[in-house]
Parts: sequence; structure tokens; C-alpha cells
Amino acid sequence: MSSEQNATKMWSGRFREPLDAEFEAWQRSIVFDWQLLQEEVAASKAHASAIAAAGILNSDELYHLRAILDDIAAEYASPENAAKVRDHATAEDIHHFVEIALTERLGSLALKLHTGRSRNEQIATDLRLYVRGQIEGTVAALGDWALALVAKAKAAGDAVMPSYTHLQRAEPVLVAHWLLAYAQMLLRDISRLHDCAARLNYCPLGSGAVAGATLKLDRWIAAKELDFTAPTANSMDATSDRDFVLEYLQALTFVGLHASRFAEEITLFATAEFGFVQLPEAFSTGSSAMPQKKNPDLTELVRAKVGRIHGAAAAVTLQLKGLPLAYNKDMQETQEPAFAVRGTAQMLGLLARFTSALEFNAGRMQEAAENGYLNAMAAATYLVHKGVPFRKAHEKIGNAVRFGLEKGLELNGLTLEELRQFGEEFEVDFYDAITLEATLDCHDVIGGTARNQVREAVIAAEERIQSVLHSGARTGRQEAVHAGA
Repeated sequence: MSSEQNATKMWSGRFREPLDAEFEAWQRSIVFDWQLLQEEVAASKAHASAIAAAGILNSDELYHLRAILDDIAAEYASPENAAKVRDHATAEDIHHFVEIALTERLGSLALKLHTGRSRNEQIATDLRLYVRGQIEGTVAALGDWALALVAKAKAAGDAVMPSYTHLQRAEPVLVAHWLLAYAQMLLRDISRLHDCAARLNYCPLGSGAVAGATLKLDRWIAAKELDFTAPTANSMDATSDRDFVLEYLQALTFVGLHASRFAEEITLFATAEFGFVQLPEAFSTGSSAMPQKKNPDLTELVRAKVGRIHGAAAAVTLQLKGLPLAYNKDMQETQEPAFAVRGTAQMLGLLARFTSALEFNAGRMQEAAENGYLNAMAAATYLVHKGVPFRKAHEKIGNAVRFGLEKGLELNGLTLEELRQFGEEFEVDFYDAITLEATLDCHDVIGGTARNQVREAVIAAEERIQSVLHSGARTGRQEAVHAGA
């Protein structure tokens, strides 16, 4: 690269020696930050309004700058034209690309736009806008999946399945109860993302390179135009903060974990050994060698995605560790992990459709719930109601289970005489107390699997999901108090 080529750089005045060609190509971020074009245009328009208010631009100049910025955003919105941004021959980063495109169209007027700002504040703003938009899309997709789970819970009615602890059968639960457990996880995920969006929603524009803008800018102009809660409170923090990227990735890690847990259970339940669910053919594949196979590719891929998401969070953690204030070039490396997880919303959308298409083998699930002494806890509770201390009741039922195992009989297959060898408290009403329905309904507490509780829980979950999605549409933007972010 010649010194003349250096002149195309935004920082060319100080330098006379040409850049090493390999280093120049290696350090460019346009190859990935082209994905911030729309955010860069929005932030540039807001900055133009702020410097116009400060007297740097007249009304005509402001109009032309904003109009051409809109043209640039529209021109490069399509995938084929976006590739032209990524592959631009000379642009160092997305900020440089927009300046080049503006200059080609407006000449020297374009050069006024950088008055009173730095790339440090530009990228901090662009990334906040990007993450905020990604959160909105992810929350919407989480809501769709949560609603699909609730709809499937409604359709399941009083269908029963075994629950598991230590992957061993534990107690019968309603299928709806199991589905609602995942809906609760997704509600927590939505809450975390909303919290992240509220904390990041402060505008760095006007922070300058490190010490604040050198013009007397009204920072509220840009903040309001970009729908931020307020300007950031400290210029050094604003230009060097990437907490919001890490928090976003950490919140997505929970999303990935929950999706992976669901995927793991479905993968198990779809095996011949369980036989609880039928995999939808539209989301499954076959084997190139074994004609009989229907493989759970969707759930297996979902299970694997958490590795990518968690890896992105871990990468940003290590990139930020030990950085001095304020901006450092290291922060460029926080962008690619944020871009790497942009498929999360698509994965959630697939999970919503997959969940809607799932078919449960209710007979097989009920059979599994009625065998293996899954009513033992209800049996012990029966004795408690007869005045037996729980520890004693536990022991008596444990002895009865062992006796049943030896005889090859469930508890309801033992005679009253056989039961009474373990305690005189057993009466004929014992058998009614350990039916499948009674075993379910003895868990008649908020959050329990009793049929009436689950019916109410389905309604409550649907209402809460709808409420959270509607109230969370603000993503914290209308917060009245500046939290000093």
C-alpha cells in the first residue's frame, strides 16, 4: 500500500508510511460489521440532527444528508447488495463505508457529518441498536414457542405421563404439567432479555472518542430519535462498555440451555424404548443406509446449538477481561460473537412449529405412569391422613413396595390382608386413594399436577405470556429514571 492509498483512510493525516498489506486486510472489520449498516445509518441520521441543532448544518444540508443516508440504507438492504458492502475494496469498517458512499453522492457535505463524533461512540451505538433489535426478535420467537407449548398443553387435556428424577420414574403428572414447565423457563428467558434491553437502552452518541463531544451537543436529540431512554451518563464508560453484549449472550445461553433440555427429552421420548412421542416427519430425516429410520435431526441440532451460544458468551468474557479504560481495538472482537448467534430466533421459530406438530402416544405414556409404584407417595400420604408420621408412613409403604416387587404386583394388586402386615392403618379406602386420578389430585397446591390446578395453570400461563409480550414491547425504553447505564 502506498502513502497515497493511506489518504483514503479516515485517520490518514498523521501517517506517512504505508500499511503492511496483510495487516491492513487482517484488521479490517467490514468483513463482519457490514451487518450493522442499518444501525449505522440510523445513528448517523440522529447525529446529523444533533449537529444541525448545534449550527454545524443548515436545514438544506440536514435534509440532503438524511435523505441520502436513507437511500444508502435502501440500496444495500438486499442480500446481493449487502455483499457489496462486505466486499468493498477500501472501506475499513461500516462507518468508513457509509462515509465513502455519502461522499460519492454529496461531495464535501458528507465530510461534515463526522463533526463532533468518533468511531468509538458510533460502534457503541450501532451495537446497542443491533442487540436491541435482536432481543426484540428473540423475545417474539420465545413467545411463539411458549404459546405453542401452552396450546399443546390445552390439547393434552388429562393425558398422563411419568415424571422422572435421576431419570428414574417418580410420580405421575399430567402431560400438560410437563409442557408448562418449559413455558415457565421461557418466561424467565423473556424476563432476562427484557432486563438486558432496559439496561442497554442508553445512547452513547455525544461521548466523543473518550472525553465527550467537543461541540455543545444536545444529546437528547439523538437519544430520542433512536428511541433510547436517555443519553449515557459517562463518556469513558459509554465508549468502552460491552457489558450489554455479554449480558445478551449470557441471556441467550439460558435460552439455549432450555431449548436443549426440551430437545433432549423429546429425543429420548421418541425412542422405541420410551415410545411417548411421534416425531413429525416434516422435522425429521431418514438414514441413507437403514430404510426404517426416522431420525430426530431437529432436536439433535437444537441440543448442539447451546455450544455455539455459550462459546460466544465465553469468548466475549475473555475479550473484555482486564481491558483498561476506555476504547481498545480488542472490542472489535466482541462483534462477531454477537453476530454468530443471530440464528437463535430462527431456531425458536422452528421449535414452535415442531412443538405444534408433535404427537403424543397417550396410551403408552399412561401405561408407564400406572406401573412401577408411581403411586407410592400418594400411598404414604394416605397413611399420613390416618395419623401415621410421614417417616413411618414412608417406611411402611417402602416395605409394601418391596413385598409387591417380590410378588410381581403393584400396590393396588395387594390384598388388604397383605397390606395390613405393614400397618393396621390400611383400610378399604386405600385403593381409592392410590388410583391414577387420586395420585394426581393429591398434589392439589399451586404449581402442583392436580387436574384442577393444571387447568388453571394453563389459563394463567397463556395470560402471562400475552401480558409479558405486550408489556415488554417497550424493552425498557420508556423507563422514566436514568439508571446510569
